[in-house]
Amino acid sequence: MMTSVSSVLGGSVKTVSAQLLEQDGKTAFTQVMGTEALFFYRLDPTEDERRREAGAGRLDRLHPLETLLSLPVGMPVPLASLDQYERRALRSLPAGAADRDRRTVTRLAVRPLQVDLAVVPASGWRQGLERAGRFAPFSRRAMLLNRRPARLNEVLTEANFYGIGVLIDTGGEIEMPLEPQAYRPQRHTAAAWWFVEELYQRVR
Repeated sequence: MMTSVSSVLGGSVKTVSAQLLEQDGKTAFTQVMGTEALFFYRLDPTEDERRREAGAGRLDRLHPLETLLSLPVGMPVPLASLDQYERRALRSLPAGAADRDRRTVTRLAVRPLQVDLAVVPASGWRQGLERAGRFAPFSRRAMLLNRRPARLNEVLTEANFYGIGVLIDTGGEIEMPLEPQAYRPQRHTAAAWWFVEELYQRVR
């Protein structure tokens, strides 16, 4: 898949997907959750700067992330209003995630970036569906095939069912016969925040 990856990094996928992406977005080809993909994302410059200045640690544990999600941003919350489970999670937070004193805790951390699209290179469409499907709870996604499938209509029907876009590297350019469906999370979850934090550690 080196040809496809090179094309991706050269901007071909970004060009064909331009209508799906924000103009101020960045691109990174990296591995998250054991799967290599091309990620189109937008940093939150305010949060990124805050973390750097604070020397913030990694937010990579679900339990603390769940507790942070339950707190308002920038507003002191009495520790007495939290249960034992939540107070224990707060004690394991890394530096820069929240401010604590003897009576209150104030959440500081928010998601440091927004993922607009994850594109998974694949040598076959079934492999592409499986790999792209791993990102279903977290972002809009597509697979990038290195050749045109013999039964393209079948592939498009199957991919459309799962909301996965289809891109094809024809050797000279990238085609997109099927756009990925928009990502509409039903609720904010610690798992989705964890996914963002994992990507942030690779692109910061």
